[in-house]
Amino acid sequence: MSSDQTQNQNAPGLIASHAQYVKGAAEETIGNATNSHAWKSSGIQDKTQAVDAMKKAGENRDTSKQGFGGVEEKVGSLVGCEGMQKEGAESKK
Repeated sequence: MSSDQTQNQNAPGLIASHAQYVKGAAEETIGNATNSHAWKSSGIQDKTQAVDAMKKAGENRDTSKQGFGGVEEKVGSLVGCEGMQKEGAESKK
């Protein structure tokens, strides 16, 4: 399998992982606001799983050829995802 094919297959995984992270952050926020342990736990679990999946999917990612640039960096900043911020900044170059 070529490197480009691997990178294209990683992109959906990264997008889904970022979406799961945002979902987890929202769940955790709801849990904090409502003092619901179930919501907090679910959010923390989703965020942890998303970070693990992002790391795995991003291992072979070449940000000079693939990335979402400034959009990824801004979304990362909004949701507090340092990986998104870093990869977005790298893909802008």
